[in-house]
Amino acid sequence: MSGSIPFYQKQHRHYDRCYRSKEVESAVSQYQSSSSSYATRSRASASLSASRGLSASYSGLEESRLSPIPKRAKPTYLAMDKENQIIGYVVPIFRGSQEYASGLSDTEEARMKESAGYMARRNLFTSGLEMERTEQTSRKVSVRQSAEHISLSKRIYENEEYHKCMNEDSLMHAPEFVIKPRSHTVWEKQCVRLHCTVSGWPDPRVVWYKNNVTIDPMARPGKYKLQSSYNMHSLEIDRCDFDDTAQYRVSAMNSRGELSTFASVVVKRFKGEVEEALPMPRHGIVSEYGITFETHIVDGFGVSFGREGETMSLGAMVIISPNLARYQPEVQWYRDDVLLQPSKWCQMHWSGDKATLTLTHLNKEDEGLYTLRITTKTKYETYSAYVFVRDADAEVEGAPGAPLDVTCQDASKDYVIVTWKQPAVDGGNSILGYFVDRCEVGTTHWSQCNDTPIKFARFPVTGLVEGRSYTFRVRAVNKSGMSRPSRTSEVVAAMDPADRTRSSAPWTGQIIVTEEEPAEGVVPGRPKELEVTEATKNYVVLSWKAPGERGHEGIMYYVEKCVSGTDSWQRVNTEIPVKSPRYALFDLAEGKAYRFRVRCCNSAGVGEPSEATEATTVGDKLDIPSAPGRVVPTRNTDTSVVVSWEASRNAKELVGYYIEASIVGSNTFEPCNNKPVKATRFVCHGLVTGESYVFRVKALNAAGLSECSQESEAIKVKAAIGGGIPHGVLPEGGVTNGWLFSNPLTLPSPTPPYGISVLECVRDSMVLAWKQPTFIGGADITGYFVDYREVINGVPGKWHEANVKAVSDRAYRVSDLKENRKYQFQVRAANMAGVGIPSLPSETFICEEWTIAVPGPPHDLQVTEVRANTLVLLFKPPVYQGRDPVNGFYVDIKEADAEEEAWRGVNEKAISTNYMKIKILKEGVTYVFRVRAQNKAGVGKASEPTEPVLAETKPGTTEIVVDIDDDGVISMNFACSNLTPDSKFVWSKNYKEITDETRITVATSGEKSKAIFNMPAEDDIGIYSCAVTHTNGESSSYTLSAEELKKLLEISHDHKFPIIPLKTELAVELQEKGRIRFWLQAEKISANGKIEYVFNDNTLSQGEKYKMNFNKDTGVIEMIMESLLQEDEGTFTFQLQDGKATNQSSLVLIGEVFKGLQKESEFMCKEWHRKQGPHFVEYLSYEVTPECCVFLKCKVGNIKKETVALWYKDGREVKGDGNLTFTEGVLNLEIAQISKKDAGVYEIVMKDDRGKDTSTLNLTEQGFRDLMNEMFSHIANSSTALKIQSTEEGIRLYSFVSYYNEALQVTWHHKDSAIAFTDRIKSGVVGEQLWLQITEPTEKDKGKYAIEFHDGKGGLKRTVELAGQGETTSASQILSGLILVLLFSDRARVAGGLPDVVTIQELKALNLTCNISGDPVPEVVWLKNEREIVSDDHYIMKFESGKYASFTITTVNTTDSGKYSILVKNKYGTESADFTISVFSPDSKK
Repeated sequence: MSGSIPFYQKQHRHYDRCYRSKEVESAVSQYQSSSSSYATRSRASASLSASRGLSASYSGLEESRLSPIPKRAKPTYLAMDKENQIIGYVVPIFRGSQEYASGLSDTEEARMKESAGYMARRNLFTSGLEMERTEQTSRKVSVRQSAEHISLSKRIYENEEYHKCMNEDSLMHAPEFVIKPRSHTVWEKQCVRLHCTVSGWPDPRVVWYKNNVTIDPMARPGKYKLQSSYNMHSLEIDRCDFDDTAQYRVSAMNSRGELSTFASVVVKRFKGEVEEALPMPRHGIVSEYGITFETHIVDGFGVSFGREGETMSLGAMVIISPNLARYQPEVQWYRDDVLLQPSKWCQMHWSGDKATLTLTHLNKEDEGLYTLRITTKTKYETYSAYVFVRDADAEVEGAPGAPLDVTCQDASKDYVIVTWKQPAVDGGNSILGYFVDRCEVGTTHWSQCNDTPIKFARFPVTGLVEGRSYTFRVRAVNKSGMSRPSRTSEVVAAMDPADRTRSSAPWTGQIIVTEEEPAEGVVPGRPKELEVTEATKNYVVLSWKAPGERGHEGIMYYVEKCVSGTDSWQRVNTEIPVKSPRYALFDLAEGKAYRFRVRCCNSAGVGEPSEATEATTVGDKLDIPSAPGRVVPTRNTDTSVVVSWEASRNAKELVGYYIEASIVGSNTFEPCNNKPVKATRFVCHGLVTGESYVFRVKALNAAGLSECSQESEAIKVKAAIGGGIPHGVLPEGGVTNGWLFSNPLTLPSPTPPYGISVLECVRDSMVLAWKQPTFIGGADITGYFVDYREVINGVPGKWHEANVKAVSDRAYRVSDLKENRKYQFQVRAANMAGVGIPSLPSETFICEEWTIAVPGPPHDLQVTEVRANTLVLLFKPPVYQGRDPVNGFYVDIKEADAEEEAWRGVNEKAISTNYMKIKILKEGVTYVFRVRAQNKAGVGKASEPTEPVLAETKPGTTEIVVDIDDDGVISMNFACSNLTPDSKFVWSKNYKEITDETRITVATSGEKSKAIFNMPAEDDIGIYSCAVTHTNGESSSYTLSAEELKKLLEISHDHKFPIIPLKTELAVELQEKGRIRFWLQAEKISANGKIEYVFNDNTLSQGEKYKMNFNKDTGVIEMIMESLLQEDEGTFTFQLQDGKATNQSSLVLIGEVFKGLQKESEFMCKEWHRKQGPHFVEYLSYEVTPECCVFLKCKVGNIKKETVALWYKDGREVKGDGNLTFTEGVLNLEIAQISKKDAGVYEIVMKDDRGKDTSTLNLTEQGFRDLMNEMFSHIANSSTALKIQSTEEGIRLYSFVSYYNEALQVTWHHKDSAIAFTDRIKSGVVGEQLWLQITEPTEKDKGKYAIEFHDGKGGLKRTVELAGQGETTSASQILSGLILVLLFSDRARVAGGLPDVVTIQELKALNLTCNISGDPVPEVVWLKNEREIVSDDHYIMKFESGKYASFTITTVNTTDSGKYSILVKNKYGTESADFTISVFSPDSKK
């Protein structure tokens, strides 16, 4: 019989065949004899039945269905005795087809009885058929017999179908919970009963568990009571205490499977009661002794400190009363809740009144919480204390501590994976890595497994010899030296895991020989669920499940691999297949991606491969954990402090934490624990009373230790009020595996909540809301408990619990209420100190379904960011939506002491967000707020108002500051100076707490916190706020808009990729000799700046062709080339680098730009060579002076006395005409009164012994016309305003010019039309006067007159108007005046006395006099160069007796030279007289 007996059958003694009844044995023997004869007869009767049309289905019954022997299971080679214990090995011998029956169950016995009866009936029918074939009957008899046979066959078939339905295989089914146990919350000292109903066949076996530990009623008599009756099972817990708060599991199992379900029991304590650390004594009679034991542990061990290598003993006196000499209690020692067993490392002793635990050789693995548990039949008593183990002195100063917890995993026939934990002490220098040593069992030689230190705390050791056993140890190394070796691992054998399972059976020396039928080989199917369970840069571990199709014999496996992206599969274990469904692969290329698959094989062949895994990249996937969060120390005892911290975020495979402490000012941190702890609170012992300490925490996993957390606030070591925690580790909630070690911290519980209101009501439930307690106690509120009671006729009933598990929100739906009933509610708040007292009962609410169309009230209103004129109001939407969804909210405000009618709206248009910034506050005024929701039906009921809020900016209020560091990282920073030990910075986006750090990373240090943008993008646009808990509302917000984000990204880019500012971009200029200078100027660059000169992506270097220079004082960078060749066409770039800052500037010289620059360079080169002798600095050109003189001039350089200048016109030398000058390098040739005869080509030649230079000026055709037009422009600009003069002949219009040339073209216009000259209208020139004479003017002659000077460009016009008013003389006046002139002689006249030209010597006095006539007396005006002269000390002008006008210059100087006029005027006319004064000096005269 196979040794693989189902676990549920091992409990039944009748399973073994030795317990069969005689009746069953006889039925079996009868069946075996009849089955052999039936096999022969059935073959003979088959053909007869077919010929008569009978159904032969009954003959095809499978023998296995009728056989009591079950289907053969997988062969095994373990022999079992009657008690199902392994007694030896089985050697199979394949001889025949007879099977070996090893036992029957109760169901199998009944089944065999039915089978035996059936076989008897079948033999009866088959024998009758054989007799029928031998008899000779008549046709009538044959028909009757045939009918009977058909009837009989039908009965057989129906009987067969009946038994098929009654077959146990169709009746058996897995367990199923018809009624599951439900969770309970009870008060202490109450009883609780968990019950369930289970169905299944065979009848399931039911087991109860508490926190996954089997409940044994005998361990604590009277505490637990288990009952099972008619598939109903129950667990009763008597007099519940705090220890009974746990998760309970009931498991039902049978041959078809196993099923479990869970229920929780929460034991609550009334406020004010003393919390008991241990269960109350159990009173009652123990049947074994008939007495009740009292146990007391006295003189217990305290917190202990040891060092590696030392021996430590822990002991305690135990008093058990009454004292029975022969009674021995159960004494157990635990370390960190793990039961200790005697070993070479720990020894236990019980002397009858004292329990002792001796740790023979301390290692850091021995550190932990030690608990002594004394168990009697009545109760148990425990005592605990922490043991700290420090590192032994290092063999080398500065070396790290030894690693710990060395274990072996995935041991196979040639490798094992060794893991360990990093030490807390690194010796002051970072640990470089670890060395793994191995030692074969039976030897003392240790060999090193790795040549170079490894940083990962996991290493595969290969090269083991199959069948041998090994132990391992690990050493750490830093730059100072090697640590001491760790404690050795447990012994591990190098063998296949499948062989290890088979070899675990004890050898008894007994060999049992069995006969086993040989079976035809079956090629196994595909392995299932292949996956990569572990992948590092050193190895990859695969695991899979065996296939369903595998035959009767064992199977082995081949592992194959291929590089991802290819289809080339390579077998890894080519020589020997593996037996276990787990395999580790080594020698894979780091960084490459592989896929894997597995094949099964046996003696029949190799099966199809499994599905390939996804591509797996070889490399360490595990990252070092992030630093733990905020560290908060709390006073405990005179020598200890409770340290709590925030767990590392997103840490994978976290091993635990190390805590370090430092005396303030010492800057030296010492480890508080040398064995990692997984909790987030720890009691640090061994501190000096009165000293102030700071603490920090590090997290670790296999990848290494994290960065240290921020240092905590300093705390002075002294005892806390109300006592402290005696042990090292403070379990979450004070409970570990159902054991309550100690009171956590003596902290006050919160005050009751208040303001209970209804948010929604349906037929059988109501949603309640309430406000947070005004005082939360000494710790954060962890949740709320809601109670309710029914009110009947005004009389309240008994309180009932609405929720078993605390709810964190301040809103809860109370279910299972009755419609149209009245209820009251109360709420309790809970923190780690316990559950507070309940709130006052609420108002009485009726449980009736709301049918209103508008929404219900919003709830949970909170006020934050309070300032003098603004604040932010947060709220939650209503639970009851109304007929339509909520589409907006309205916020109302009023002063706190105002009447109810004073409510007014803040927003006219509904807002869609659950928050609003209110900006209409007045400083110093107290306000309250409420919110109303609206939907399509209208606006609903208002929420409960907030607490009064004073609008003020509190001292020390800070705002969020956006900062961009040198790496371009954008962060929002918030500082708070009013922190408490429990304060936390809470960052939110759009007022929803940020929990996902994919976009924002929060880092907090002391009083400052920052939210760092990981990858700033449009998704980050929103309102960011930071609030500090446990403060007086410290909070602030910052709005990140799209424009602000764009601005920040630009600044971030500048910081991340700083640019060296440039004053000028790269430019090019030509220097002397035609050299090309490329240059730019940096605005700011240090002396360490570096420059790279690049041409067409090729770096240039200093040489003959390129001369580079970098002036670090001015920032000017230049590169000079002597000339430009054709291959120099391209792009020139200067690349600048100054530390992290960079910049570059490029200049593209290609195409026409390059050719132009090259041509100009060549020209300048030639010019330089030209300028080595006499040369023209300025080539020959002309200049027209205002006096209309023409000068041909040029500027020469590098001349000497011997240099000769020769002028040529049209190839003929122009010789000295007195106008040739040669002064200061300027040559002039004057052409006075130029005319057409002066047109020609002018040339000047400079020469001496060094060379010559020539300059030519073409003054023919267009050149001459340009010259004349320029002169005409000067003449036009010198013209005076057009004037009108009455003459005896008529009217004269005239203008004076400084010089008149006969080639000057002038056109007279009248009314914008050119005048056609006649005898009446004439024009002419008199000296420098251009005139137009109109004889005998008429009315047609009035209008606008103009004289136009032509200069080849725009020309110039002078105009005068003969019509209009004011100063302009009208035509009629002129005509009238003309008549008067003709009739009278009284118009203003200058009779004479003035010369035409006056030449006078400088410094002389000049006096001129003339006679004036006219009636009325004329007005006299003197002019100089057409400008009126005013009488002063220099010019004296007199008009005497209306006849004599005099003009005197007291002292003449050269500035007095010019043209003078006297203008006389009366109503009959105007007349002028001109004269010229020329002043000379005596020297010039000589």
